[in-house]
Amino acid sequence: MTEAEHVPVPGSIRAELTGAEVVGPVEPTETVSATLVLRRREELGEALVSGPETITPHELAVRYGASDEDLRMVREVLTAAGLTITDVHRGSRRVRVSGPAEAMTAVFGTELTVVRSADLLGGTIAHRARSGELRIPAELDGLVLAVLGLDERPQARAQFRLHTKPAAARSFTPDQLGTLYAFPSGTDGTGQTLAIIELGGGFKPADLTAYFAGLKIPAPQVKAVEVDGGKNAPTGDPSSADGEVMLDIEVAGALAPKADQLVYFAPNTDQGFLDAVATAVHATPTPTAVSISWGQSEDQWTAQARAAMDQVFADAAALGVTICAASGDNGSTDGQSDGGQHADFPASSPHVLACGGTNLRATPPTTIESETVWNNPSGGATGGGVSDVFPVPGFQASAGVPARAGGGMGRGVPDVSGNADPATGYQILVDGTKAVVGGTSAVAPLWAALLCRLAQAAGRRLGLVHTQLYQGVRAGRPQPGFRDVTSGNNGAYQASPGWDPCTGLGTPDGTALLRVLTGKTS
Repeated sequence: MTEAEHVPVPGSIRAELTGAEVVGPVEPTETVSATLVLRRREELGEALVSGPETITPHELAVRYGASDEDLRMVREVLTAAGLTITDVHRGSRRVRVSGPAEAMTAVFGTELTVVRSADLLGGTIAHRARSGELRIPAELDGLVLAVLGLDERPQARAQFRLHTKPAAARSFTPDQLGTLYAFPSGTDGTGQTLAIIELGGGFKPADLTAYFAGLKIPAPQVKAVEVDGGKNAPTGDPSSADGEVMLDIEVAGALAPKADQLVYFAPNTDQGFLDAVATAVHATPTPTAVSISWGQSEDQWTAQARAAMDQVFADAAALGVTICAASGDNGSTDGQSDGGQHADFPASSPHVLACGGTNLRATPPTTIESETVWNNPSGGATGGGVSDVFPVPGFQASAGVPARAGGGMGRGVPDVSGNADPATGYQILVDGTKAVVGGTSAVAPLWAALLCRLAQAAGRRLGLVHTQLYQGVRAGRPQPGFRDVTSGNNGAYQASPGWDPCTGLGTPDGTALLRVLTGKTS
């Protein structure tokens, strides 16, 4: 196929990996796989995304999934080029394709190299990489919105932090935080499904049995789901991704013990991340909430990957699923070294409930003495700021989101917060070791568990709950259902009354939130 018969894939430009060691070319016969995301048959209406009405996965697939004609064209063109279609999911519009590297590079107009680079967890990993723009056969122009997985560079980092001296921390068990944050009584997540996304590590059932027995809480039903070859693979090192996995499961399980947990394990690539979220969102039964404790600065994603992920989050809203994502643990710069301010994605998606972090001083069971923005020079700081790529959503229009650092207006992050400072962290058990852990990673499962309990009380899933949480919001005015956090900063941004780019609307008063959402008291 000639160059003239190829067209660019918008948003597919990949920068070269800085600091990567080139190992060598990819073998021409090596099998390579990719996920293609196709256009919708029909665009989702804003009213459907905003709720409260929802649709079923079948209805979404029929009305808004990939069309028969688009699927036929993709299959025809790619099989003629020597590739194999290995899986099709009409509802999420994903087509998984594989073939020898030489055929894949010819079809998608790129070169693949094996490099060794940082894995974002302190180690290194060898993987495929590419740079520049992807190109697709002209017959697929406009049909294919994204091609993910040719480049396997680690896409996200886990947003958790182990306390180096656990005995020095003023720590809490997750159920103590549920009481301090007044999670609604008479609820435990019964009838709800809580999905958790993991891009590495694993859990040991024996640890879960011991942990929940120690809390005298019934152990939740936890099932591992494998995506794209990802597996429940504990390393035995608490500081590895195991720490993230156990934090998520144990926080969610202690706060919503009767919710069924499905833990989706996938490779830490843009393809793996997308496939895990899409698989979770479109699963049966439909989850009430999805907890994501992995992310990366917006500018470290390709535009095609961000857009494809955001469309899955819009699917979630239409299905009634609430996505909870950590806002980051590296302050207003999100760990970038360019001197600018950055928001973390996927938290910056307007279809995601972005979860920021605080330092909580409290005496269980019910006394909160103070709560400030998490910003500890020796232990990280909550992410928060203004998106450079997403506009201000309607629900935030009057919240007082400041202008972007470079000018213009954008989506404000976070929406909500919870305890995250390792110095006031969460007591967990990981790889047989008791640990105290913080990070906005803990806040995402905390809010996912709270939403399961609120949904149980409401008798319905809450979907894009933002539209209710921000109802009547005004700049500088505290919002009903929240404990306003007005002290501290995360670098460039200062906490203030009402919504702010450090802790959002604040931390939850679960019983008050139930009244906000349903008018009920329990």
